[in-house]
Amino acid sequence: MTQVSDEDRAAVAAQLGRTPRGMRAVAARCPGGHPAVVRTNPRLEDGTPFPTLYYLTCPRLTSLVSRLESAGVMREMTDRLAVDEELAGRYLRAHELYLAERDAIEPLGTTVTAGGMPGRVKCLHVHVAHSLAAGRGVNPFGDEALDLLADEWPAGDCASKVKN
Repeated sequence: MTQVSDEDRAAVAAQLGRTPRGMRAVAARCPGGHPAVVRTNPRLEDGTPFPTLYYLTCPRLTSLVSRLESAGVMREMTDRLAVDEELAGRYLRAHELYLAERDAIEPLGTTVTAGGMPGRVKCLHVHVAHSLAAGRGVNPFGDEALDLLADEWPAGDCASKVKN
């Protein structure tokens, strides 16, 4: 993880089309060196709780993950949690690690993390961001999504416009 430079802030603002909120660090970078995932503060500047510790900013990867979501991948992943105890256990551990890491910065007094953990898969962007920031093997659904996208990312300049 790298501290946030003015250049990184400007890059993330351009990626998001708005000023980033609660940005703490760049947690992962795209193949072109641009920020891909940022680590955020558990509270926004105005004190509002913000349980999403890792936020996907790479426009190319965000678009690709959105395509997976539209194809129903999250529903299939959630269904597997009910029948695969080992997977459910790994997902629960991802949730616990996410919570512990966030609470080490600032406890929010809640067990809500992000992306539907640990009972469902609600936002695949969160899980991909978690996998990129924490490393493979931590979040099973982030890893699976990255595997599904392996032929398309990382490749090329992520800052260029994505063609669907």
